[in-house]
Amino acid sequence: MTSPDPAHPLAWLEPHAAHRRAAGLHRELRPRTPHEPLVDLAGNDYLGLAADPRIVEGAVRAARTWGAGSTGSRLVTGTTALHAELEAELAAFCGAEAALVFSSGYTANLGVLAALAGPDALVVSDAANHASLIDGCRLSRARVAVVPHDDSDAVDAVLAARTEERALVVTESVNSVDGGLAPLAQLHAVCRRRGALLVVDEAHGLGVVGPGGRGLLAAAGLAGADDVVATVTLSKALGSQGGAVLGPAAVTAHLVDTARSFIFDTGLAPAAAGAALAALRVLRAEPERPGAVLRVAAALAAAAGVPAPPSAVVAVVLGEPDVAVAAARRCAERGLRVGCFRPPSVPEGTSRLRLTARATVTDAELGQVRAVLADVLAMAHA
Repeated sequence: MTSPDPAHPLAWLEPHAAHRRAAGLHRELRPRTPHEPLVDLAGNDYLGLAADPRIVEGAVRAARTWGAGSTGSRLVTGTTALHAELEAELAAFCGAEAALVFSSGYTANLGVLAALAGPDALVVSDAANHASLIDGCRLSRARVAVVPHDDSDAVDAVLAARTEERALVVTESVNSVDGGLAPLAQLHAVCRRRGALLVVDEAHGLGVVGPGGRGLLAAAGLAGADDVVATVTLSKALGSQGGAVLGPAAVTAHLVDTARSFIFDTGLAPAAAGAALAALRVLRAEPERPGAVLRVAAALAAAAGVPAPPSAVVAVVLGEPDVAVAAARRCAERGLRVGCFRPPSVPEGTSRLRLTARATVTDAELGQVRAVLADVLAMAHA
């Protein structure tokens, strides 16, 4: 909106938009079409299940049985037998005592931090945490201490000096922008020694890392620990939509009573619950899929000239936003869709392409990726 009247209440929008455009931080929506020819290395469909006929049929069957919407909040009419079935199977798969499904991973993070912290608690947050965790910290009303990325000693120091009786330490298991793995064993040892709860966002871990894709907590031997709470999303490896909190039954019961993003939000649509449940069953029946993701990630990293990641996320740091944007555009022009991360998603000077591996990427597509990246990155580094 452009208003000639400087006194108009929205007159400030255009100068702010102009500043973002000048800084290379302007963003646009680019609607996809159903049958695009581009090789997709930007989405988070890690296991290639979003369009799998079995998962689509799970969504269709649920919609036909329960209708298009859940019709209300989870505490009114928005909990179906399907939601309960999904929660039970998700908890069993991840080794947790209980699970509680939210409408998104974002609302799960908001809910768990706001409900488990509070004005009399301390939250220790990794500096590289996702925006949903940062927003959850802000909503928690707790004192928040931000510590350097993956620094267990810094966490220990903050916890040792605290005056609050309760404390939470929150981190991503797999960093969403660089694909690195959090030192969960060390963080848990610190938390146990200092009497803190460890909260781990497994959004990029579920379906990709750990035994059978059960996540980094399972890989660290921490699945089901009584002083650990996990959050997951259903919209990445499981190809659907929604989120969940996993942990002790006492935690999920507390969230049902107190988590505002659960109590006052419409329940997850049945189609999404049905699709997620179908995908979870495919993952359980086909445990080789996570390994396929990591093999593709290693091939993408080799094509980009960066080290192979321990996850599905391959980061190619290019520096300034305009360089990353131009590289992403050139990739698209050559038939390759890649992610482009700029501030505030990443620190200043570290704008990057983010390539996300998918288990179903073919050898022919990898050949195309190698050719495109060789040209595009040479131009970006020139």
